[in-house]
Amino acid sequence: MKQLVYILVFLLTTFCVAQNQSTFEKANALYNEGKYAEAIDNYKAILNSGVQSADLYFNMGNAHYKLNNIAPSIYYYEKALLLAPNDEDIKNNIAFAKNMTIDAIDVVPEAGLPKLLNSAANRLSFDGWAKTAVGLVFCFVILFLVYYFSYSTLSKRMAFIGSLLSLGLVFVTVAFAFHRYNLDKLDNPAIIFAQESKVRNTPNQRGEEAFRLHEGTKVQVDESYNDWKKIKLSDGKTGWVASQDIRLLNDF
Repeated sequence: MKQLVYILVFLLTTFCVAQNQSTFEKANALYNEGKYAEAIDNYKAILNSGVQSADLYFNMGNAHYKLNNIAPSIYYYEKALLLAPNDEDIKNNIAFAKNMTIDAIDVVPEAGLPKLLNSAANRLSFDGWAKTAVGLVFCFVILFLVYYFSYSTLSKRMAFIGSLLSLGLVFVTVAFAFHRYNLDKLDNPAIIFAQESKVRNTPNQRGEEAFRLHEGTKVQVDESYNDWKKIKLSDGKTGWVASQDIRLLNDF
C-alpha cells in the first residue's frame, strides 16, 4: 500500500513539474510577443502552485516593468535577488526600475565598530558560518589527537598551538554566526504598493502625518500593531503606514 502511495506521489509531482514548465514556457512566449499582462497571469499561476524561483520572479519583474508597474516590478526583482543575491542581471534591472520611483531617500552610512562587525558577518550566511565552525571543531579534534599521541616535542608544540588557534576561531565563527542570525532576523524589508502612502506618527488614522511615500520605495518593517506597520527608512526616519499600503519581501 505504501509503495502505491509513493508511486502516486511521484507521478503527481512529475506531472506538476511538467505542467509548470509548460506554463513557464508559454508565459515566456507571451512576454516575447509583447503580451505582458497575459504573461504575468501565467507566471502567477505557477506561483499559486507553490513553485518559486529567481527566474520566475525575475521574469515577473520584467513583465511588470514593461507595463510601467513600478511597485510590482521592484517587488519581484527584490524577491528574485533574495533567491539569487549575486545575479548581476537582477541588480541591473532593479536599478532601472528604481529610476521610475519618486522618493529620493538618502542612505545613512554605518561607521566604526558596528560597520566592521556587520561587514564581516555578512561575508557568509548563517549556514556558512555554522559550517565553518563545525569544520574548525573537526580541525581542533584532529590537532588535539596529534598533540596527545605524538612523541616529538616539535610536533606536540605545533599541534598544541594549532588546536588552540582552531578553538579560538570556533568561538569567533560561532559569534559571527549568531550576529548574522540577528541581522537576518531584524531584516524585514517591504515595498510600498500604494500610489501615495501617508506615514503617521502613531498607528491610527488620527495620527499626525509625518511624511509621505510613493510606490516602489523600499522600507524596513520594525513592528506591527493591528492594521499598521512601523517602518524605517534608510535615512533613519520612522513612522506608521497602513498594512495594506505595503508588501513584505520575506513572505514566500
